[in-house]
Amino acid sequence: MGARIAIMAGGTGGHVFPALAVAEQLRQLGLEPFWIGTRAGLEARLVPAHGLEIEWLTIEGLRGKGVKTVLRAPLRLTQALHEAAQILNRRDPAVVLGMGGFVAGPGGVVARLQGRPLVIHEQNRIPGLTNRWLAPWATQVFQAFADSFPAKRGAITVGNPVRASLTALLPPAGRWAERLATNAAVRLLVLGGSRGALALNTHIPRMLTELPELIRPQVWHQTGELTFDAARAAYAQAGVTARLVPFIDDMAEAYDWADVVICRAGALTISELAAVGLPAILIPFPHAVDDHQTSNAAVLTEVGAAYCVQERALAPQTLAARLAALLTDPCKRLEMATAARQLACPDAALRIAASCQALAN
Repeated sequence: MGARIAIMAGGTGGHVFPALAVAEQLRQLGLEPFWIGTRAGLEARLVPAHGLEIEWLTIEGLRGKGVKTVLRAPLRLTQALHEAAQILNRRDPAVVLGMGGFVAGPGGVVARLQGRPLVIHEQNRIPGLTNRWLAPWATQVFQAFADSFPAKRGAITVGNPVRASLTALLPPAGRWAERLATNAAVRLLVLGGSRGALALNTHIPRMLTELPELIRPQVWHQTGELTFDAARAAYAQAGVTARLVPFIDDMAEAYDWADVVICRAGALTISELAAVGLPAILIPFPHAVDDHQTSNAAVLTEVGAAYCVQERALAPQTLAARLAALLTDPCKRLEMATAARQLACPDAALRIAASCQALAN
């Protein structure tokens, strides 16, 4: 294998999945990626499943946390910096790549102190706290959206890395042709993010009861692990049949199946909707730091590829009316899907990996 590349990413799927896409490209370029993460994040399960070695840091996020977390932060940060230094000394990576999340902070700081090249990528339209801290010191800054960092940072806009299985899907017209010809029932995919969305789990079943049975869609709902039972109870109470799953590992299958998506507006979800071409109703998480999900949603709404409904305005009747307009208008669905796909950046992972390769050499 070639030079080692340390990948720092953790917490939610919005950081982990783009980093996995880059890791695959690094492997294809003959480099040797390894991971730095936490045992509490999604990476603890997904990274080993993808055949990557992972090293652990003891650290947790601060924003939105309680007083106890803030009080123990200096000790945890000191410990994490020490752990990061030990990992980088032992593994000796040629380049350190930060893909967001608080876990990237200690390794990014130590990398620059040790004189190692540091590459960072920001997935959201509004940069996260860790990347805002690291950007002035990074060797190279990548961003998914053109207006995320000030011009003085010299950030290169590449989009968000998505899995190759998504970019390999047929365009929407090709995916839908056979089912449109037979007037098949519309398929609704509901995504609450890797941790689920309680508001979607409770509102979607009630919304579906507001729709005339003639136009009710088939439903595949990803509920999140912790809120699966509550979602199942909500669907049972509403008397609505749906396929409920805590988590979807094969997103290519899910997107290939879907005609319309109702989901949060995480950066990765926005980029995946663009990559495959799907119309969406976006419901931003209202407590996201800096309300970044509303900014993410605007990427699609500004080009007519999605509708945005704020959670505070989320009523079953309102959502049903918005969805009904899409369920009954295949031309509108195709128009929105095509607009979304025009925003796709299928080479984002390769461009980031190639930059790491150049710095390693």
